[in-house]
Amino acid sequence: MRRTLAVGRKEFHQILRDRRTLMILLFIPVFFLLLFGYALNFDIRHVALALEDRDRSPESRHLISAFVNSGYFDLIASVESDREVVNLIDRNRIRAALVVPEGFGRDLRGGRHTIVQVLINGDNANTAGTVMGYASTIIAVESQRYLPDNLIAIARDPALTLEPRIWYNPELRSTLFLVPGLLAYIAMLVAVVSTALSVVREKERGTMEQVRMSPIGTLPFVVGKSLPYLCLSMASSLGVLFASMLLFDLPMRGSWLLLLLSLTLFLIGALGLGLLISTIADSQQVAFQVAILASFLPTVILSGFIFPISSMPPALQTVTYIVPARYFLIALRGVVLKGAGLHVIGPSLGALAIYASVVLVLASIRLRREWA
Repeated sequence: MRRTLAVGRKEFHQILRDRRTLMILLFIPVFFLLLFGYALNFDIRHVALALEDRDRSPESRHLISAFVNSGYFDLIASVESDREVVNLIDRNRIRAALVVPEGFGRDLRGGRHTIVQVLINGDNANTAGTVMGYASTIIAVESQRYLPDNLIAIARDPALTLEPRIWYNPELRSTLFLVPGLLAYIAMLVAVVSTALSVVREKERGTMEQVRMSPIGTLPFVVGKSLPYLCLSMASSLGVLFASMLLFDLPMRGSWLLLLLSLTLFLIGALGLGLLISTIADSQQVAFQVAILASFLPTVILSGFIFPISSMPPALQTVTYIVPARYFLIALRGVVLKGAGLHVIGPSLGALAIYASVVLVLASIRLRREWA
């Protein structure tokens, strides 16, 4: 027992001297708890809603209040035409639109059956199904208000019925929602890991010293180091995309040129992140672990791939603005599922370009400091 305690004391002192290990053991579990506890939220709240009120009666205003006061919907905009609804959905400004028909209040006061339409963005099948359930429940509750008390328990047609229309994914196929996210995850993982290991491998083999003594600058080195992995990552991503179209009937409703541009910008940013990680890590093992952490968690949890960003706390929603997969998913789903043009996905492409430029510049600065 004395020898065992001696080994234990020695190891305890070793851990205290190794601050990096101590940080991992004490703070990383708490970080994961906070991240997963707040981000992994299956409750769909704050659904962005647009309103097209063609009746403007007290009854229509009461119905709108029922949607807003339910706690599930946030009224984002009032529109005058279906074209405005299409524009807002394509830009991911709203998830649903409530269309109140003309004569809505008159028909309810006259005891006639009336239909309310809800248009739902179907690019996220899980969210679309939940939103349709919320809307159906609110309409059913509101319908009871217009039945006489002695007829509430009697089987009869409801005063109000819901006519849902799911755009871009009318069958609510989960594959059309999952495949773009998987493509983003696979592309990010391959690009970050491959480049992170490449530079660290040269460090371990000692060939980095030869590169330092050569007349090549840091920026040409970074670009030249990234080009082969860009080609490989592009081929891998396109292979996943073509396989998805063949096996899972993934549609292609937009421009191939825009798709390739989106994928290229996303991969350049991922390659830059891998190079940045390689300038920090001293071994391939550390580089691999950091690359997995930096590519897996943000892409899966903070990009809107599985968990809606609108349901996250405000602090985490702010963090998602620096996650490139968030913008890539908007662009990818916009091109593939919606057939969106450059005027719709342009802001997302701009964000990807800024991210790629920043990480490449940071990687170049880190390399220059190492070579100095």
